[in-house]
Amino acid sequence: MNLALPTLVPVLPALGAAATLAVGKRAPGLARPLAIVPVAVSAVLALVVALQLGTGQLLESSTRLTPTGGPDITLGFYLDGYSSLISVLVGLVATCVQVYSTAYLKEDPRYPSYAALVSLFTAAMFLVVYSGDLIVLLVGWEVMGICSYFLIGHHWESADARSASLKAFLVTKLGDVPFLFGIFLLGADAGSFRVSDVLAAATEGRLGHPTLIALLLLAGVAGKSAQFPLHTWLPDAMAGPTPVSALIHAATMVAAGIYLVARLLPVFLLSGAALVVLAVMAAVTMIGSALCALAQDDLKRVLAYSTVGQLGYMAGALAAGDREASVFHLVSHGAFKALLFLAAGVVIHAAHTNSISVMSRMPGLRKRVPDAYWTMGIALVALIGLPPFSGFFSKEAVLTAAEHAANGEALTNGVGPASAVPQAAGWIVLISAAVTALLTAAYAARLFLVAFHSPAPAGAAAGAAAALPDHEADAPYSPEPDEADPATAEPPAMRWPLWVLAVPTMAFGVTGLRSDWLPALLDGGSLRPSAVTAVTGTGLAVVGALLAYGAWRSATARLGAGRPVPAAEGRVPEQAGAPAAEVIVADPGRTLLGPLFGPARHGFGVDRLYSAVFVRPVTAAARLVRFLDREVVETYVRGAGTGAELLGRLVRLAQTGNAQTYLSALLAGAVLLAVLVAV
Repeated sequence: MNLALPTLVPVLPALGAAATLAVGKRAPGLARPLAIVPVAVSAVLALVVALQLGTGQLLESSTRLTPTGGPDITLGFYLDGYSSLISVLVGLVATCVQVYSTAYLKEDPRYPSYAALVSLFTAAMFLVVYSGDLIVLLVGWEVMGICSYFLIGHHWESADARSASLKAFLVTKLGDVPFLFGIFLLGADAGSFRVSDVLAAATEGRLGHPTLIALLLLAGVAGKSAQFPLHTWLPDAMAGPTPVSALIHAATMVAAGIYLVARLLPVFLLSGAALVVLAVMAAVTMIGSALCALAQDDLKRVLAYSTVGQLGYMAGALAAGDREASVFHLVSHGAFKALLFLAAGVVIHAAHTNSISVMSRMPGLRKRVPDAYWTMGIALVALIGLPPFSGFFSKEAVLTAAEHAANGEALTNGVGPASAVPQAAGWIVLISAAVTALLTAAYAARLFLVAFHSPAPAGAAAGAAAALPDHEADAPYSPEPDEADPATAEPPAMRWPLWVLAVPTMAFGVTGLRSDWLPALLDGGSLRPSAVTAVTGTGLAVVGALLAYGAWRSATARLGAGRPVPAAEGRVPEQAGAPAAEVIVADPGRTLLGPLFGPARHGFGVDRLYSAVFVRPVTAAARLVRFLDREVVETYVRGAGTGAELLGRLVRLAQTGNAQTYLSALLAGAVLLAVLVAV
């Protein structure tokens, strides 16, 4: 293979970003081509590289960048089936996002800087995927972090966007600090930062601190991939533009952590304790985020918590020792989650609100956005995991991996011994994934039914509903500045990317059925779901959807009959800044969650806990330091200056300029000295 091809894949978006920043303001007409063309060409080149590399092949090339006195830092590639597959996903989603953004942010004066950051974001993810050296990978890792800060805070006029961008940056950096130490320790133990050398050292058992290394790396993964306890930044990141959410959630930042663990899985297989920690982290993340998604009123926050939970599935598969299943679900999820966010953008554009409860009071919404309605339905079915959509096959692959790990037969596919995976990790993942399958179906069905199929209020009820404020002031909500004209239909640039992404959403899953298709590209193991997990997982998904449907029908009938609504039921969060109001809607989430609804809506108080345990003490300590610095240290400094000034004034009093006074003082001093000597 010509090495120029993989070199151009990350370089072209980076050059496109520089060009867009350079000429975007001076020549606005060039901003859109410079945003789309380099990313689209990189996507095509990524596909060409994947096809030329083929299945079961490995391409490694490196050049030493600089001596360090220790392990050298090299610039090069490490290309295999995993990097090929994920790079194609990144290119596809990034191209769709750039095209979609040309219409979604058509009137945005800061579009050139936005497009440049999206291109740089894409280039950084390509660098992470293709890099053959952990230090160079770390560069791409950190570039994604700073790009996410600027993109989430794109609408910096909004306080929500500013705080969300800062929160995303700080929380991910909190994980990146131990991650950095983990990279250094791994390179020191392996004697090299090259991925191939690290994997060889892990396979040969030459790492001296595998558990410590794995736990340090997991801290960074928890931050980047929004896993408990560092997951809190992702729902708030919905204050950024919707296309950015699609890019972050589907193909770049949150996928980077999962990819890193998959790439370095031999290192993690050396530590059973680290795998159990990963399993527990995934289990808490899966179930907790699914419960939170079932309580949200903000459409984008439902999808955000959904992403957190699906990342938990991927992390659970890795804890079970099967990176094939994890990456299979990563790619499958990337397609349907990008579709969900872009379709949500179309719906929000038409409805002028993120609130699904407000959408429920809009008659004919699904007829106004038919493309978004059908493609979102397709993506939600894939999210639920019903056959024959891609989510079914990838989710069942995760459940099958957990089942084998629970039985002591982990599907490591030659990456390491099956005995390296504790059975406890398998059971934790299997049980939590099964519960999450039921909850996922419930919140997906709730979203679709409430947003698109709630009966519109009639007569006086319709007038009262229209007069209600948009949402309760105390509810989590991440609105975007809305400049769209509701009378204007969504342009083709916002519609055709939906159908492009709908194709892999429907068809990608079948590539795992034959051993000479997707499995041959990865480790060669089986991705076919087992009969037990297929029946169980699908059955739980159907039960979850039916429960949501039954609760929705019950609530709809109760409201339609005019019967009183139980306390707190039907009260939904509305738009930030509006006065508190009680808005009645048939929400099955309240019925299904009962007393858990309030805590789940606010993320079970994790943010409040962090504020009480970490933020407030740090703020108090900062205030104390400021007091000591200004009132104590500066007092001494000012006192020293004041003392010198007073002494100078006293000395100045003696400087009269009168020669007779000086001679008299000199004579008096001489007499005094003579007396002292004589005595």
